Amino acid sequence: MRIESASGAGAYVSDIDLNTLNTDQIEQLKKSLGQYGVLYFRQQNLTPEQHIALAESFGTININRFFAAVPEHPKIAQVLKEATQTQNLGQMWHTDHSYDQVPALGSILVARDLPHTGGDTLFVNQIAAYDALDDDLKAQLVTLTATHSSRHVFGESAHKGKHDDLGDRLGNTAAATQDAVHPVVIKHPFSGRSALYVNPQFTIKINELDKQAGDELLQTLYEHSVKEQFQHRFQWQPGSVAFWDNRATWHKALNDYPGQRRLMHRITVEGEALFA
Repeated sequence: MRIESASGAGAYVSDIDLNTLNTDQIEQLKKSLGQYGVLYFRQQNLTPEQHIALAESFGTININRFFAAVPEHPKIAQVLKEATQTQNLGQMWHTDHSYDQVPALGSILVARDLPHTGGDTLFVNQIAAYDALDDDLKAQLVTLTATHSSRHVFGESAHKGKHDDLGDRLGNTAAATQDAVHPVVIKHPFSGRSALYVNPQFTIKINELDKQAGDELLQTLYEHSVKEQFQHRFQWQPGSVAFWDNRATWHKALNDYPGQRRLMHRITVEGEALFA
């Protein structure tokens, strides 16, 4: 197995077959995930059954509440944009499942049907973003908590009256009842390093500050976190797989392939409680 650090966020892993991992390789990948935040793989050949087996080697699968499932494979979420559709899923910076009391460890995304051009995914490293803050701001942040919610993104009110073409790609709005409070700065469960744990899509407020001060602080952190030095743009190819750690990164899917189809399969792995 060869692991090479990528610019900004993540690492490329080569000389490995994700279908034949042994115990030592799984432990090395867990350690690398904690170190780099995202692992990128090329030239893999995973069937849906093998995708599920890979995810289960890292933990229990979290079956997505809101995304349509792959037919005959309810453990796999379908991330789809048809050629006739204009909106894609995941186009805003976010980290998956931060609205859960026990957020997900990470997600494993497998390329199935790619556009001829475009459709890349951007990742940002929230450990590096925290490290680059000045000491006074770090001292303030470690005393704060934030509320995260699924309601304004996946709930019924979020889609009422909106003119979009998400169709049946998202659903189950009645299940969007999750609210969770997490530290603004967490200790990463794998690496022990400090990471920012707020994101533009699911974080709704800083609990210890009034709305104006909290919103201003969040905006400052968001603008800081997406600086080019913390970013990596992953270009999908047939056989590509990305495994990201939700506790250490944000991501967003670029919507720059009009008139083309893009189908990805995603499995999310359960995590553990987060602490300051």
